[in-house]
Amino acid sequence: MQRETSTQLPVDKYMKAPIHIYYQLDNYYQNHRRYVRSRSDQQLLHGRNSHGTSSCQPVESSNNQPIVPCGLIAWSLFNDTFTFNRGKEKLKINRTNIAWKSDRDHKFGKNVYPFNFQNGTWIGGGKLNPRIPLSDQEDLIVWMRISALPSFRKLYGRIEEDLDVGDYVVVQLMNNYNTYSFGGKKKLVLSTSNWLGGKNDFLGLAYVFVGSSSLTVAIVFMLLHLRSPR
Repeated sequence: MQRETSTQLPVDKYMKAPIHIYYQLDNYYQNHRRYVRSRSDQQLLHGRNSHGTSSCQPVESSNNQPIVPCGLIAWSLFNDTFTFNRGKEKLKINRTNIAWKSDRDHKFGKNVYPFNFQNGTWIGGGKLNPRIPLSDQEDLIVWMRISALPSFRKLYGRIEEDLDVGDYVVVQLMNNYNTYSFGGKKKLVLSTSNWLGGKNDFLGLAYVFVGSSSLTVAIVFMLLHLRSPR
């Protein structure tokens, strides 16, 4: 795939703002034990003088200087970028408040800034602005809330305008993130939400599975009771 490319998305039904933009990764195991452990929550909250960063190996330091934020999770930060146009009109993307407020307020320090990040010979994903505190680096905060499944979506931003049937959205994609080395796939998802929340196929299937399993167990116990009553 070319580094910079574009695609056209037809709007098949009316989409009321806000329209959530997600990137989806498949065959990406964020739940791998070593990957999950490769971070320092103390450092994220208190800065580079924090102790207890040994869990960040092999991305703990570079050139005899600590890395902030350290660890494989931060090092592998997703860094594809997207712009959206409707015809000749550029759609404004709201990229604020995409991370959980509790994460911004309590897990990432307001006075902790990136330091020595992606400066070594071993470059992973995206870079961070060293002038912006970690509590405001929402792409990083979203990325570091790891997924339990190998296929997952993460919020990129929101389109704050309605899209009508027949509209065409042209997406300009800067293809920076390498998923080819491990056979992964990338997808872009536009979704709306209602008072019940956004569409979640996994959650619906999980409810159906649990409900069906419970019903099956109940029927089995009922048959056993009818066959051998006390």
